[in-house]
Amino acid sequence: MKQTVRTFVAIPASADVRAAAGKLIEQLRSASVDVKWVEPENLHVTVKFLGDVALKETARVCEAVQRAAAEVEPFDLTFGGVGAFPNPARPRTIWLGTTGDETSLLALHASVEKRLQKLGFRREARRFHAHLTLGRVRQFGPGLGQLSELLRQHAQTEAGRQSVCELVVFSSELTPSGPTYAPLGRAPLGAGQTG
Repeated sequence: MKQTVRTFVAIPASADVRAAAGKLIEQLRSASVDVKWVEPENLHVTVKFLGDVALKETARVCEAVQRAAAEVEPFDLTFGGVGAFPNPARPRTIWLGTTGDETSLLALHASVEKRLQKLGFRREARRFHAHLTLGRVRQFGPGLGQLSELLRQHAQTEAGRQSVCELVVFSSELTPSGPTYAPLGRAPLGAGQTG
């Protein structure tokens, strides 16, 4: 029996944001480049990727995330602007960014980092860049220029706004048809502020 589970902490995208992102994916798909597009139901903002976690540790991880989430009040997040890592000219990961006031999002990320560091998870060295991954380029093809142009055209595209009321600790199982996610625990925001 498996002793570990691939784990991450995320903000799931709302139905409206998923629908808008799905339309964007359809437009970007017209470029003839080999991209593994994310299924709209799997769209999320990763707050912290933990990698393989021992099954016996998942309850402690969920508890730490609940404590972190309780420190931040619910807030709204606006999605917009398509981009790519490392850059739109040589895209490897295609994403939809967040716009507007990100103070609460950064506070939530810092709280999660702090709580999980106490359990032995290292802090991320890179600056936190909130985004929804739309797709991963598997192989560049003749349509690379077309894809780069589409990314440029959608650099200012708005994709909606959603309320962020909870974090979810997900397990991720990699399968040939793509990853499948299952919630291990839910952490409501601001829960520690009441009463």
